[in-house]
Amino acid sequence: MTEEGHLHPLSHVVRDIEMIFAELGFSYVDGPEFETEYYNFDALNMPSDHSSRDMQDTFWVKQRNEKNERQLLRTQTSSVQIRAMEKLKPPFRVVVTGGRVFRNEATDATHEAQFYQQEALYVDKNVNLAQLKGTLSYFCRRFFGEESAEIRFRPSYFPFVEPALEVDMRYKGKWLEIAGSGLVHPNVLRNVGIDPSEWQGFAFSFGIDRLAILRHGIDDIRLFYNGDLRLVQQF
Repeated sequence: MTEEGHLHPLSHVVRDIEMIFAELGFSYVDGPEFETEYYNFDALNMPSDHSSRDMQDTFWVKQRNEKNERQLLRTQTSSVQIRAMEKLKPPFRVVVTGGRVFRNEATDATHEAQFYQQEALYVDKNVNLAQLKGTLSYFCRRFFGEESAEIRFRPSYFPFVEPALEVDMRYKGKWLEIAGSGLVHPNVLRNVGIDPSEWQGFAFSFGIDRLAILRHGIDDIRLFYNGDLRLVQQF
């Protein structure tokens, strides 16, 4: 008898995120992993001399493209938001399909040099922080299947949103960060030709690996990438 295949636990998470946000009227966009400096940094309010670039260790590519732009492996799926906003006219709401990002950093139980992110972006008139928090709270209740999912919002800093909030969830008595969020920075809207005096937006980004850890009680993010079929066969 042939054994049936199994979806990877990260694939389950991506599928469920997309289903929940489809119910809220979000559509889906995707973009390249091999990105330019402009989309990964400049358009996201991080110019070359901006200190925020020190927050991410980047895998740069020596060869420039035909426009003489520097190239890299994307450090965040937020680059896809820029590409989407260049093509869409507000109002709109989109989810960036779950994709890989790359950071040149040491690995441990909660960090990897390669991991997955999934983002959402909503642009409309009179968008506010209460809508952002309400959307994230609703998602956590739906995704984890419990009304009592304990989350908190903390003030933070990301150059492409203002104000910025980090979202934590309680896990085994400790708080674990699961998302970064905030209201889209006016400079980001201007960079894609959207007037921030007329339109506002919120955005947030999930670490898919972190969500899988919380849902399934897996203690080490590296287990998702070591190719051990015993993990996959449990799902």
